[in-house]
Amino acid sequence: MTPLKYLAGYPPAVQEQVRQLIAQDRLADYLQRRYPQRHAVQSDKALYAYVQALRQEHLRNAPGIDKVLYDSKLDVVRKALGLHSAISRVHGGRLKAKKEIRIASVFREAAPEFLRMIVVHELAHLKEFEHNKAFYQLCCHMEPDYHQLEFDLRVFLSWRELSAANERTP
Repeated sequence: MTPLKYLAGYPPAVQEQVRQLIAQDRLADYLQRRYPQRHAVQSDKALYAYVQALRQEHLRNAPGIDKVLYDSKLDVVRKALGLHSAISRVHGGRLKAKKEIRIASVFREAAPEFLRMIVVHELAHLKEFEHNKAFYQLCCHMEPDYHQLEFDLRVFLSWRELSAANERTP
């Protein structure tokens, strides 16, 4: 049985459907059919503009974001796909917090829907720090298909991991 670590929280019946696609070598076709496009947001500057536009559209009253970038070490080091952080520094007698969003560089080559889902997730953390009901309601407000995209993103990550394992095996 193929371990599906990205889908571990889903019901066994759903995992079995994904395993069948893997066994039939149809997982890549499934993903290609559902998400045929690749986004054009390739630079950190373009990513910053993309995130700011989404923040302005949905979270005008949320704190500003000082830095947004693709991070090549993120999915390897922290086992995360995106990361939001606030770094506090003392400037004279004042404390200044800089907010950052880092997106795993694997999403440079992903479908635009997956990039949007990750950005929406990280933006939601500006208002809700915990992964609670209010957090997911906010995600669904910004992206109505959030839960389906999260599932398909997990399928994409499973396919990516299986592809990498197959390349290593002679």
